[in-house]
Formats: sequence, C-alpha cells, structure tokens
Amino acid sequence: MMKKYLIYGILGLTALGCSSDKKSGAYETADVQKQSSALSSDTAVTEKIVKTADMRFRVKDVQSTKEKLGSILKAEGGTITGFNTHSMIRQNEKVKYSADSLLELIAYRVEGLVVARIPSEKLDDFTNQIAKMAVFIDDQSLKQDDQSLNYLSNQLKNRNKVEAVTQLNNSVSGKKVSVAERSLALKDELVDNKVNNLLTDRNVRYSTITLNFYQDNTIKKMIVVNDNLSDYRPDFFKRFWLSFENGWGVFKEFILILANLWALILVAVAGYFVFRHYRRKKLIA
Repeated sequence: MMKKYLIYGILGLTALGCSSDKKSGAYETADVQKQSSALSSDTAVTEKIVKTADMRFRVKDVQSTKEKLGSILKAEGGTITGFNTHSMIRQNEKVKYSADSLLELIAYRVEGLVVARIPSEKLDDFTNQIAKMAVFIDDQSLKQDDQSLNYLSNQLKNRNKVEAVTQLNNSVSGKKVSVAERSLALKDELVDNKVNNLLTDRNVRYSTITLNFYQDNTIKKMIVVNDNLSDYRPDFFKRFWLSFENGWGVFKEFILILANLWALILVAVAGYFVFRHYRRKKLIA
C-alpha cells in the first residue's frame, strides 16, 4: 500500500514539473516575440529621398529670365539661394569715328546662374515650366540620393547614446571627471546625429536645382573718347609753320648768345689782325 502511494506521489511531481516547464517555455517564447516585434518597429525604414537637378539652356534674355524664374519660384513656394550673371567678351574693336572720338564695337555673351530650392513634389512641374521658357535645352539631369538607411542609423545610434548617457550619469564608480567627459562626448555625437537628420529632412522636403542659362551673342555700339594721343597732333601745314617759327626763335636765341660773347669775339678779331700784321712784316723782311 505504501509503495502504491509513493508511486502516485512521484507521478504527481512529474506532471507538475512538466506543467511548469511548459509555462516557462511559453513565457520565454512570448518574450522573444515581444523583443522581435520591438526590433521590427525600431528598424522600420522611412523613405528619405534627396533630389538634386541641373539644367543648362539658352534663352532670349538673361535678365528677364531671372525675373521670371523668381516669380515662378515664389508662386511654387521655393526660393533663390544664389544668383550670378557674367558677360563674356567675344571680340572688341575700335574704329575712328571723328577727330576726337571712336566707335567701339563689342561682341559679348551674357550668362546667368541661379541656384534655387523648391518643394520636392513640385520639382517636375518646375522643370517643365523652364523647358517652355528655353530656346533650347543643352543639358538636363536629375539625381536621387536615398538617405533612408543613414537616417535610420542615426536614429538608432541616438537611442543607444541616450541610454549610454543615462547609465553614465547613474554610475558611481570611477572618476567623476572621466564620466563627465565621456558623457559630454556622447552628447556631442547625439547632437551631430540629430542635426544631420534635420538637414536630411530639409533636403527631402526641398530639392536643390542649379540652372545655367545664356543668351545669344550681342553687339554693343558705343561712342567713346579717342585715347590715341597721336591723333590730336596738328595737320602738316600747321606743323610746318610752327616749325618755321620755332627755327626763327632758335636763330634769335643764337644771336643773343653771340651778343653776350661780344668781348671774346672782339679780342679774337684783334688777335687775328695782329697775327696777320706780324706775319706780313716777317715775310717782307
């Protein structure tokens, strides 16, 4: 009889142990499923596409095109972030127009550069409007940069850094200065990642487009002052008469010089006659 009760007891404990193992296995399975579900929700990828576009085209007038682009961008919710115009001289020549003026002829081409940001969903419509403004399009390109994984990576790293900073702040072991420095470094990295994600969000919402446009060669005519000094000289007869007057002036100056030297001239003449007199006298003797 005792053996019978002992066998019943062993069977009961065995059944209880199996039931406990089943419950424990069920709890572990539920915990794993919960962690897997949390990981799946954390790693859900949100699409982050950054669009950039470039266009080069010819227009009738650069300045009016720039004004039209500004109006279209304003209507579409965009803005111009950079603008530049440049005139490239192809040929320059000056021809005589009158005695004191020249006709300057300049062949040049005006080029314009506009860098703009526009809502990404309106980028296609904007480029279509530009195509209608252009005389013809030299080049057009669109680039799509997928930043989704980088964005997710920054988010997950930020979460890890927040947990690490919390653990460091709650830690009592080690030097306080070392803990503070490590905490500050993690916070700086956290800020950098957040700023990068904010920049990505802005670039996703607004696309950057670079527009290069130019107009056909233009001829500019201008009357300018003649800067060739040789053209301002008097004519031949005027210069001849001026030269004659100048020569007469030089001759008069020479006479005045001789007048200043009259004493020397008188001594030279007297010496000549004395020398001649003694020479004749010597020959006669």
